[in-house]
Amino acid sequence: MANIFTSSIGKKLVMSVSGLFLILFLLFHASMNVVAIFSTEAYDMICAFLGANWYALAGTLVLAGGFFVHIVYAFILTLKNMKARGKDAYAVTAMPESVKWASRNMLVLGLIVLGGLLLHLFNFWYKMQFVEIAYGHAWESLGMADPTKGAALIQGLFANPIYSVLYLVWFGAIWFHLTHGFWSAFQTIGFSNSVWLSRLKVISNIFATLIALMFAAVVIFFYVQSLCGGTCCLGQ
Repeated sequence: MANIFTSSIGKKLVMSVSGLFLILFLLFHASMNVVAIFSTEAYDMICAFLGANWYALAGTLVLAGGFFVHIVYAFILTLKNMKARGKDAYAVTAMPESVKWASRNMLVLGLIVLGGLLLHLFNFWYKMQFVEIAYGHAWESLGMADPTKGAALIQGLFANPIYSVLYLVWFGAIWFHLTHGFWSAFQTIGFSNSVWLSRLKVISNIFATLIALMFAAVVIFFYVQSLCGGTCCLGQ
């Protein structure tokens, strides 16, 4: 068991499994966010359901653990790989140029993803679940925004063009990260023959594009909505 956490193969396996878990979360989160485009009321209901209750808190702790494990092992493996192989770190033969670029820049992409995550936690988690945890129902008397009204936070944040651009850059980094990380995780688990690897690379591109487009659609929709004063909103 110790070898899983100390050996090179074991570390790659831990990073791969944690990465696949986080990819499933991204799919859920992106699907949830798209709801806001069609119904802000339905989105607020989801936010209220995922507030400061025991199952949401348990899920948050599991997610935090998954992110922590993935980030720590990613740094360890990337730095070790860069030290051992120099500029050819993460190099894999017979890859398209776009995949080569993503694989060789996973550390930079990972740092952008991490930075975007911290910004996102401040803009949403801190103002929603954390407020409920820290202040309970006293948030109203303290003049704070309703932490269950996630749609209002989305509308306000993405009316700002700077935040909209920052989030779109973040989603672009996530796309590049997933196009390599998805198939690479399965390769580590054992899907390493040439037939499955080529299929997984195609699936990775489709899956990463789907997630990135769903996230980006929310940003673009609410930014455009702010420009037309809410008159072009499907979610009202």
